[in-house]
This record gives sequence, C-alpha cells and structure tokens, in this order.
Amino acid sequence: MKLHNPFRHRPSQPASEEAGAAEVEPLVPPIARADRFTAQDLLAEATSGIGSRPGRLVVTILGTVLGIGSLIATVGFAQTTARQIERQFDAVAATQVVIKPATARTGSGDSVATIRLPWDSPQRVERLAGVEHAALLADVDLRGGTVTAVPVNDPSAPATAPPPVVAASSGLLDAVRGRVVTGRSFDAGHDQRGDRVALLGARLAEQLGVSRVDRQPSIFISGLAYSVIGIADDMQRRADLKDAVIIPLGAARADFGITAASELQVQIVVGAGKQVAEQAAIALSPDAPENIEVSAPAGRSELGANVQADVNVVFLVLGVIALLVGGLGIANVTMLGVMERVGEIGLRRALGATRRQIASQFMVESVMIGLLGGLIGASLGVFAVVGVALVQQWTPIIDPLLAVAAALLGALVGLVAGWFPARRASRIEPVTALRSA
Repeated sequence: MKLHNPFRHRPSQPASEEAGAAEVEPLVPPIARADRFTAQDLLAEATSGIGSRPGRLVVTILGTVLGIGSLIATVGFAQTTARQIERQFDAVAATQVVIKPATARTGSGDSVATIRLPWDSPQRVERLAGVEHAALLADVDLRGGTVTAVPVNDPSAPATAPPPVVAASSGLLDAVRGRVVTGRSFDAGHDQRGDRVALLGARLAEQLGVSRVDRQPSIFISGLAYSVIGIADDMQRRADLKDAVIIPLGAARADFGITAASELQVQIVVGAGKQVAEQAAIALSPDAPENIEVSAPAGRSELGANVQADVNVVFLVLGVIALLVGGLGIANVTMLGVMERVGEIGLRRALGATRRQIASQFMVESVMIGLLGGLIGASLGVFAVVGVALVQQWTPIIDPLLAVAAALLGALVGLVAGWFPARRASRIEPVTALRSA
C-alpha cells in the first residue's frame, strides 16, 4: 500500500512550467488524514502483528487461558459444590409437621382438647402445596388389657406392662419415614372395613418372638385376635413406634371406642413449613383455626446458606486472583513487544502514523489476544467442571451466560492490560526510535 505524505517537499518550478504542468497533469487533492489509516487497516496490522510471533502468541494466550479457565472452573465448582452442600443439608433438614388440637385446662387442672381433628384430616392436608404424606394417630387405652402372642393366659407368669397400642390411618409409614421389614402394611381398605390386622414395631416383634408373617401369626389385644401382616422398622419421626402395636383406626374405633385422633403426622418438602403451618389450621378447622396447634419447622437452614456463601466467596477470590495473573501476563508480554518494536514504531511515525493510530494498533492486538484466550479458557473451564462432576457423580451446574461473559471478560482484560503499553508506544518519538533501532 502506497502511503501519501502531504508533508513531502516539492522543488520549486517557474510559474510557466507550473502552469503547463497543471494543464498536462492536474493536481490530485491530498488524502484526508482520517482516510489514511482506516479501521480495516488497523485490524489487518494488528492481526499481522499477532501472527508474526506465534511463540510469543502462545505464551501470551496461555496466561489468559489459565486466568479465564480458572475463573470459569472456580465459579462452576462453587456452584456445583454449593448444590451438593444444599442437598446434604436438605437431607437432614426438618420436614416433619405435627398437628394437634389445642388443649385447655379444666377446674381440676386436667387438659382437655378444645376441638377434635376430623377423620379425613390426612386427605384435607394432602391437598395443600408442599405436603407429601399425612397420617392420623391415636393412642389406644386398653383399660387394663394385655397384649400377648399366645391365646393362653398363664397366671404363673410375671405381670408385665403391655406394649403401647397405637391406631393409625393408612400411609403412616410414609408420614414417619418408616419401612416394612417383613410382610406389608395395612391400607385404606383395612381401615374402612375395620379389619383386625396389626403392624408390629421391629423391637416389639423381637420381644414377642414374631419374625415371620407368612404363616399369619396373631397377637391378642385384650383377648381380641389381630393378624400380624407386617413388621416395620426405622420410623425416624416416631422412633417409639418400634415398641408398639399399630392397628387401623377403623378397628380401634370399633373394638376400643376411639372417638378422636390425638395428632396428625405430616411429611412436607424442605422449606414449606411456614406455609403449611398457616394453611393446615384453616383446612382442619375453618371456623376456629386458633384451636389447632401446628408444630412446623422453619425455612431452609441458615447454616447451610452461610456455608454456601462462604464457599462461593472462597472460589470467587481464587478465580479473581487467577484472572489478575492472566492480565499481568498480557501486560508484560505487550510491554515486551513494545520495547522490541521500537524501530517499527518509529518508522510508522516517520511515515505519518499518528500517536492515536499507534496506540490503537497495540490496543487491538491486546484485545484480540485477550478474546482468543478467553474463548479457549472458557471452553477448558467448562470441560473441567463437567469432567470432575461426572467423576464424582455430581450434577454439573454452570451458567451458560457465564461462559460467554468470560470470553468477553478476556477481551476486557486484554483492553485494560494493553492500555499502558499502548500509551507508552504512542509517546515514542520517531527520531528517538530510529536512532535507537
């Protein structure tokens, strides 16, 4: 490309010769300064400057790649780890709601329930958002009766206190996080028909010598035979039921005159405690919700949120440090390039390049290096997060917009890192540069 120099000295000619020359060869108007070095020329010069030194380009991009890749990896690991921590806290979070009728003191000091829980309380509560399972429970008063595994009453046997007998609706094990070890649990059909079936707690079944239910063993509750159809264990929310006999509410109402349930066990999702507490009282007693006592857990654990916040801060600080290292690498290599290209800069200035054009060339070079390093670093960071998550059998979590923003951040880092070297290059005088070249 031939550059036009408006400052070139032309020898003086006689007026007649100048007039004749003007007739033969008209003067071409000088090219405006703004048109001598277009944006396309700037991009071409910057690209050629980058591609002319592949070894240095690799070293420079490596710093940006490490910086951006470390930032993406640390943020992605922070998000993925925070989710794993959240799941761990959710696993042990309180998700149990206990609903009881409010009690009032009588003149003699006894506690009396002011209202009864409806028999369809589980169905009413399970319609609420956030409720997974619900079951009614009632304590059965045997009034001196016994619970035995043999029909014969041995007068010589030492007297022992009978195990507790609890009446419950179907779905009890789901509500209290229990599981059936042997056999099965009773269902809604047993409850509606009032079938005499029983579910034994694991510890009580061991005491009574009942380990199998395939032969339809029976226990006798106050002389009434109940078929044991299953043995239950765990029951994390009501561990006392491991030592109890659990029978359907229908059978308890028919055989023992149960008139009201004592409590409602509700299993909810994490964080729904406050909402369920407000709505359950209205669902069970629309006219007098204040007569319903609801014991519900608070929202998500504040400890879990604090731990997640701390983890995010630590990873973010590490990512910023890595990014600063990458930016310093760009600045150092760009500054080195300026020092090595002093002669080239002086030649360009001597040919008419302005300070702004020199500075723009080095700025564009730095931005292109930063953008290229950002793209490669963001890709490597995403692959690192996904790879580690698959090895650990985690769910990788990373925002796709973060990867795009990281690539643009690489260009921004290149812009900031190249500002000072570009400014220094623009201040080099042509005479000084050519003299030192």
